[in-house]
Amino acid sequence: MRIWRVLLRLSAELHDLGDVQAIDATGMDRIAASQHYAKRTNYTFEAVKMTLLSDCKTDPILDIHCSMKQPHDSKIGWQMVKRNLDKLNILTADKGYDWWLLRQRLRAEGVKPVIKHREFGWHGIANNLLQDDTIYHQRSNAESTFFALRRKYGEIVRARTWFGQFRELVLKCAVRTIELSVSHSQP
Repeated sequence: MRIWRVLLRLSAELHDLGDVQAIDATGMDRIAASQHYAKRTNYTFEAVKMTLLSDCKTDPILDIHCSMKQPHDSKIGWQMVKRNLDKLNILTADKGYDWWLLRQRLRAEGVKPVIKHREFGWHGIANNLLQDDTIYHQRSNAESTFFALRRKYGEIVRARTWFGQFRELVLKCAVRTIELSVSHSQP
């Protein structure tokens, strides 16, 4: 994965980054595996959980994390943020990333978190009212990126092994980022 991450990082360097970055996760469907493979690997999850970090100005994909299980978004979010602290100014995310420690760590690193609170009581509702909605709604750029990846490269991951599926997803993201760079540079 290190080699593939370098490719993704180099493709993102083709873009001028803005102040706001977004993080989001989705599931990418996998092709059905054989019964033998499913029993041998305890294959039960139907999709690869893909978390991506993208810039909201020109939409390059800065980083990607893939998982066969369904880890909590906030834990994966911190792993991705640690790898990309030099590129982050303002991080926007949905309520899945609502974790006080994530917010605290982001602030300690000089990154402004714009993450909606889960509304368990008046505290969460009040904090959500105080957030800047224009910045928060730039989070939809990450969802648009997922839509574009599915539309252009298909909704199914075709590799049969988990590491092949991860590589396939990283390659799709890198190619999309390079295509965006080419289309932005043309008059």
